[in-house]
Amino acid sequence: MTHQVHAFEPPERFVAGTVGEPGDRTFYLQARGGGRVISVALEKVQVSLLAEKLEELLLEANKRFGVSLPEEPLLTLHDNEPLDSPVDEEFRVGTLGLAFDVDTSTVVIEAIEAGEPEPDLIGESLGDEEDDDDTDEDEDDEPDDDLDRLRVRLTPEATRAFIDRARRVVAAGRPPCPLCGQPLDPAGHLCPRHNGYHR
Repeated sequence: MTHQVHAFEPPERFVAGTVGEPGDRTFYLQARGGGRVISVALEKVQVSLLAEKLEELLLEANKRFGVSLPEEPLLTLHDNEPLDSPVDEEFRVGTLGLAFDVDTSTVVIEAIEAGEPEPDLIGESLGDEEDDDDTDEDEDDEPDDDLDRLRVRLTPEATRAFIDRARRVVAAGRPPCPLCGQPLDPAGHLCPRHNGYHR
C-alpha cells in the first residue's frame, strides 16, 4: 500500500488548533498551501511537547550554527484565527519528528501517521549531524515507510509564531484545580487531595 507525503515547504499557514468545547476538544495540526488544506489529529500532550521541543531546537540551532532567533513572533505572523473549515482528519499522528536544515536555516516538522507499534512523541535532529555509528539503529527505529506523513518547512520566525499559538491553544482548556492540578469541569471534579469529595 502506498503512502502519501503531504509536503508544504513552506506552507502558507501552519497552526495548532482545536475543535470542540474545553474538556472535549480534539487537537489538530493544520497546514494550508497551494490550494490544499491538510488536518491531522493528535493528543494535547503532543502539541505541548512539540512546542517545547521546537523551542529547544531553535536554541540549539542558535548555539551551534549561529542562527539568529526572533525574541517574539512578528505581529504579522500572529494567527488567532480558527482552523480552516471543514476540518477533515487526514490521519491521527503517532510520531512527530523535528530537524533543523542548516543549508536553508529552516525547521522541518514531520507528523507521521500512527501505526501498529507504540507511538513515539518526538524524535529530533539537527541537519548538520553525521553519526555513522548510529545509522543502523536509526534505520531500525524509523517509522514504517507505508505510513502517511505531513511535512512542513518553517523559518525560525514562523516556528516562533507556531510555538506561541500552540502554547495558547494548550492553555485555553479547562483551568487546573489549585490543589491537585487536574482539569476542572464546570461542575467541579473528584479531587484526590480532598479524599474524593467534589471540589
